[in-house]
Amino acid sequence: MNFVRKMIRIIGKKLCLLFVVGILFIMTDLKVCAAETDNLESGVAGTQDGRTNIQEPGTAQNADELKELNVANNLTITYDDGNGELSGSLRILITLTAIALAPIMLITLTSFTRIIIVLHFTRTALNTQTSPPNQVMIALALFLTFFIMNPVLTQINEEAIKPFDAGEITQEEALEVGMQPLREFMYEQTQAKDVRLFLGIAGITGVEGLDEIPSSVLIPSFLISELRTAFIIGFLIYIPFIVIDMVVASTLMSMGMMMLPPTTISMPFKILLFILADGWNLVIGNLVKTFY
Repeated sequence: MNFVRKMIRIIGKKLCLLFVVGILFIMTDLKVCAAETDNLESGVAGTQDGRTNIQEPGTAQNADELKELNVANNLTITYDDGNGELSGSLRILITLTAIALAPIMLITLTSFTRIIIVLHFTRTALNTQTSPPNQVMIALALFLTFFIMNPVLTQINEEAIKPFDAGEITQEEALEVGMQPLREFMYEQTQAKDVRLFLGIAGITGVEGLDEIPSSVLIPSFLISELRTAFIIGFLIYIPFIVIDMVVASTLMSMGMMMLPPTTISMPFKILLFILADGWNLVIGNLVKTFY
């Protein structure tokens, strides 16, 4: 899809910019200090026989000693805040990177793929070209995705984000707990044969449940299943409109109007059928129900 290719190009440019910004954030924590005059006169540093460092590298016992000027002629980078957590600069870099990757995560880990493909099939079957426009279709797909994923997002917020903000769990635990609802959602929508396919490619055997399936296997399996389901729904949507095209083409041929494009005559009848059948209600309603 053109939209996905454009998003990938935009995300690639943003990633390059974010890495540069992240490096600048990290560099703001670096401190350059010079030896004082008293130290030079006392022989601690700057003489041939004196030491050029205050402490030996790797001898710091706590966070305060680590933050002090430890080596005079070397560069010391602090990558944590003294308690095993990432420093603020690295957190900002990771957050910005996650924001840049959010569109890809939205496409690969949620119901967005199935919804946007079905909407595209619906528009193509109606033969209305660019109506509804891409912006409207993407907006509708986003809101439907948030509607479908709302229970999952609520569970992630309650079990991972809030405890992490309260300091009850670590970053690794928050990431693991936060991924579990998404994994359960994907597992319910994934067909077993797709999981077996990628398990066989990865050479993984003896898997009995969701907990033993790695995310690197579950995510592509979920995408393949979503594509299959979306194409099946798109085929079912096409059937009544194909019948209309066949009837119109046969009628025009019997009347000797072979030079008139059948699609020009059939499109108003397709739109009329779609309106009389309350097509958007049927398509969107049954599409959402496929996730429950």
